[in-house]
Order: sequence, then structure tokens, then C-alpha cells
Amino acid sequence: MLYPAKCPFCGKIVRDNGICGECRESLPWVKEPHCKKCGKPIRDARAEYCYDCKVKSHIFEEGRSLWLHQSPVSDAVYAFKYQNRRIYGEVFGEELAEKYGCFLKRRQVELLVPIPLHKKRRRRRGYNQAELLSRLLSERTGLPMDADTLVRVKATQPQKTLGNKERHENIRGAFVSRKRIQCRNVALIDDIYTTGSTLDEAAKILRKAGAEKVYFLTISIGQGY
Repeated sequence: MLYPAKCPFCGKIVRDNGICGECRESLPWVKEPHCKKCGKPIRDARAEYCYDCKVKSHIFEEGRSLWLHQSPVSDAVYAFKYQNRRIYGEVFGEELAEKYGCFLKRRQVELLVPIPLHKKRRRRRGYNQAELLSRLLSERTGLPMDADTLVRVKATQPQKTLGNKERHENIRGAFVSRKRIQCRNVALIDDIYTTGSTLDEAAKILRKAGAEKVYFLTISIGQGY
């Protein structure tokens, strides 16, 4: 009664911890046609890949996201990430499990790995939003989560402030693996997909550590072409 569950997108009180009916109908869900690599929606139904994936090769195998990164999704993700709205992670994790649980199963994913924060940033924020997502997704799908193997050793600038080339240079050398990966297929979990630089760098480290294929899931994604 004191702290009722609210829709993360409009703030309306909901009976269960979830999304209200109006927002569920109006949110910018990622739909077909979408890029077969990164999952960005594309305008041409005949195209297989978005422009970015045509001109840039990725280290990750394939990925999917729930929504386009535009209001009100971008506002909710920002609150989840920077304003201690950890409760939103339960909603996002539930939606990822509902929509992409079969995606993980078909790709024979065996392990969920959240994109880590640098220890200084985690200390300031108090939590890692990607780890919260991974934990919820693990509970819903039964897949194990490993938040210890992949470590961020470089305190990078926020990627959102940089251009494409700068993003790639900024994230280079940011991650290391503490141990070997004892499974074939891994899924990285993060909040936003923009250019894929962070996910590619993390995928590179996981593949060097023993993973054969690295997939990803995120809450939101930029618009494709």
C-alpha cells in the first residue's frame, strides 16, 4: 500500500509489477523486418542487414532487443541505470525472458554474462544494471549467470558521448577474463545497443576465453536503416 507497483513508462499504478495496458500497446517494440545480425528494425523488408552491419563486421554472433531507444523507453532505461530504479529491472528482465527465452533456447545458449562496470563506477552507482537484468533473466529461464569471469579493467568514458570511431577506441582493452569459459554458447546482457562496440569487445574476450559463439540481449536499441 505504501509503495505500490508502477508502470516504469508512465508511472501509473499497476496491479502487478509490470507494464500498464496502454503502454504495452503504444511502446516502440522491435518488430519485423529487423537486421538478422544486431536485430535493429529496418525499413526494407527485402534487406537482411541494417546499414551498420553491412559495413562493419561484428564479433558477436547475433542479438535482439525489446524496444527502440526512444521516449518513453529511453527515460525508463535512464531511470533504471542512473536513478536507482532497480525495481524496473524486474519488468525488463521479465519481458526479455518472455520474448526471447525461445531465442536463447534455439541458439543453445548455456550461460548469461552481464556487461560489467568498472569498480569505480559501480561503487558510485551502487549496482550494475546489466547484472540485475541477468539475474532476473537467469531466474526466469533457468540459465546460469556468471558475473565474475568478465571484468572491466579500464575506466572508459560513457559511450553515449562519443562518435562511432571514438567508441571503438574508447572500449578497446576495457575487459579481461578471469578464467576459461567452460561452455560453447554465451549470451551477453546489457541495457542499450547503439553501435555494438561494447558488445563486440566483450565478445572478443569471451571467445578468447573459450566461448565459440556469443549472442546478446538488451532492453533497447537504436533505429536501423
